[in-house]
Amino acid sequence: MSHPTPAQAQAVSPATTGVMIILTVKAGVTREQVMTVMPAEIQQTVLLYLSGKIREWYSRGDGRGAIFLLDSRDVAEAQAIMEDLPLARQNLMDHEYITIGPLLPLRLLMANP
Repeated sequence: MSHPTPAQAQAVSPATTGVMIILTVKAGVTREQVMTVMPAEIQQTVLLYLSGKIREWYSRGDGRGAIFLLDSRDVAEAQAIMEDLPLARQNLMDHEYITIGPLLPLRLLMANP
């Protein structure tokens, strides 16, 4: 069995195992606007969690949103899920999508027999 060289290991892109979404309250949106929508948002995110779509979820330390880790094959699938949530439908949040996968430098360990 051949092992990848360090150059080969770095050239390989990681398999996407999920998508991280950073949600940020849009500039100019008030806390009151967000809180009006929160009961419906919470209910729908809990249902996504219970169905296995949301793997993990966190509050942002700066209080300006949340971070979700979705069990999703790609950004398009994650966007479809997130755009259906009440805060997104009300256009109150910005979303940043980042695909995630296995840590690539670990391949370097496997390059040396």
